[in-house]
Amino acid sequence: MTKLNVSNPKVWVVIGVGFAGILILAEVNRRRLKARNSIKQDFGAFIERIELLPFSQPPPPAARLSLSGLSFAIKDNIDVKEYVTGFGSPDWKRTHEVATKTAMVVTALLKHGSTCVGKTIMDEFGLGITGENVHYGTPTNPKLPSHIPGGSSSGSAVAVAAELVDFAIGTDTTGCIRVPAAFCGVFGFRPSHGAVSTIGVLPVSQSLDSIGWLARDPSVLHRVGHVLLQIPSIEPKRTRCFVIADDLFQLCNIPKQKTVYVVTKVIEKLSGYQTPKHLNLGQYIASNVPSLKGFIEQSTIQQNGMSTLRALSSVMFLLQRYEFNTNYEEWMKAVKLRLGSQVTNHIAAAVTLAPENIKVLYKVRTEMRAAMQNLLKNDGILVLPTIADRPLKLKSRKGLSAEVHDRAFALLGIASISGCCQAAIPFGEHDNYPISLSFIASHGTDKFLLDTVLDMYSSIQEEVSIQSSASPLPDTNGSIDASEFLKEKGNAAFKGKQWNKAVSYYTEAIKLNDNATYYSNRAAAYLELGCFQQAEEDCTKAISLDKKNVKAYMRRGTARESLLFYKEALQDIRHALVLEPQNKFASVSEKRLRKLIS
Repeated sequence: MTKLNVSNPKVWVVIGVGFAGILILAEVNRRRLKARNSIKQDFGAFIERIELLPFSQPPPPAARLSLSGLSFAIKDNIDVKEYVTGFGSPDWKRTHEVATKTAMVVTALLKHGSTCVGKTIMDEFGLGITGENVHYGTPTNPKLPSHIPGGSSSGSAVAVAAELVDFAIGTDTTGCIRVPAAFCGVFGFRPSHGAVSTIGVLPVSQSLDSIGWLARDPSVLHRVGHVLLQIPSIEPKRTRCFVIADDLFQLCNIPKQKTVYVVTKVIEKLSGYQTPKHLNLGQYIASNVPSLKGFIEQSTIQQNGMSTLRALSSVMFLLQRYEFNTNYEEWMKAVKLRLGSQVTNHIAAAVTLAPENIKVLYKVRTEMRAAMQNLLKNDGILVLPTIADRPLKLKSRKGLSAEVHDRAFALLGIASISGCCQAAIPFGEHDNYPISLSFIASHGTDKFLLDTVLDMYSSIQEEVSIQSSASPLPDTNGSIDASEFLKEKGNAAFKGKQWNKAVSYYTEAIKLNDNATYYSNRAAAYLELGCFQQAEEDCTKAISLDKKNVKAYMRRGTARESLLFYKEALQDIRHALVLEPQNKFASVSEKRLRKLIS
């Protein structure tokens, strides 16, 4: 190597440039590290940190403001004066000016002593329930960091679950508060439609939108509700009449001893709570919302009420897309959108939807509200799972499958279409995943529902702790001759269409003898009763005892299709076809299921 000529000024220039490059690289790395640490610190919940201080406290002897000392965050579709409302979209943000006024919901919270600390990330345009945003990133679910947080109020739920704020404000159109509350293990409240002012909030669908909130503590949930709903603090006590939607609990695989049994035991302990009633909600809606008939798919399998709930969610999406298009059609035409992949289909459907027979959608909404009012009146509470399935893993290539989608919105569409108030409530965990049940009360009974949640929750926590370690009782075995006699009595009852009697006889036979035929026969009776989860469990037991039981495969396929598990149903039908290639009913079922999955 030749020696450097240090007297040459060019050498010093090169050295200086190289040294400056090293410094710049070090600074870039330092800033990246700081940015990563910042994201970890706030779990990626915030799109923008702001500070809105509360109004002044009144001088003594006046009482402290009801939300004094609490912090909150707001979703990025809520206006704050002198800030651009982003709507979860960089295209929206770059084409709009700063807000000239602060939303009424924010002003109300500031007036009552709370401090706003930031705006949170949301699904683009509020058109999703996964919580993912390709432009701004997906907030990290504090309960399950490798899974989605749920949306569209994802950042609001994460900020609460991560203890970054005491409560957060979001919006709920098709489940946008309830889903992230369930996935992040916090409380979520969707108030009655129209109960909280939407002035200063960007709409998705005015007929479905509701301003809601999330909290870790039921007392905070309650206090925020009193402020936003402007309800009197004193109200006459009422008895509470619970209605358990048995068909909806069949959609999820969480043991009933961690859900329905907990609710039942808590009700037994508390005064003023009546023994719960049980109901097939899908069948009730089918009988009381006549305008839904035109949206129900004609199917020999789904004559059970579950097809009604699918139809209800179809109406919800048609209404959402029609109104979204009405709101934003001109803007969408003027702007070349850079859409996230999960939003593209929503936008395309909204833009191409023809407004034919739109009046029928509003008629379904009116009938549904009346049906729920008739069911619950002013003292009834419907109990159901908040969401049927576990949250997906982050960046799941498949996204929401057809059956997961259908199960989710069969549950979520009830409050969205009826306009009823709904509280999503944490019920512990199962297999390390959060459990969330929901209470729904009729439109306008929000205070009653909030009071109920606050009144029950300490007892719910106690019972959840007890049942988390409980185990089911084993079955018993006995005489084969007696069991055959009971089976024949069950068969006779089945032929006479006495389904409940048939179940009782088959159950007695099973207690005496673990026999695949008995389980399969009882499953057939359960199918007639619309008890699809029990039918599926019986068929699974039958197949474990007899791998060549064609009827068990067929009946399990029927049960799973009714529960909207299409892929699993298709597998069962194909098993049956392997065992009986000429089975015509199985062939027809296979074609229908392949069409549903595609």
